[in-house]
Amino acid sequence: MSINRESDIAANLQIGPTTLGMVRLYVEAEGVDLPLDFDPEEAEEIAEELRTAAAQARKMSAGKGKKGTK
Repeated sequence: MSINRESDIAANLQIGPTTLGMVRLYVEAEGVDLPLDFDPEEAEEIAEELRTAAAQARKMSAGKGKKGTK
């Protein structure tokens, strides 16, 4: 599976702080429960990467006349 390949797999994503001061991304899909813990600095880096990717995706979809979906 690559980043640019579509998939029919549905998953739930939860994001929040833990009692230990970490930021947890929790991915739940059929047969998968995956908690991913990051320190706050790492979480901020991930957030910036998400913002950058979102901006790039907007530019790509704008060139095709499509609007992204959530």
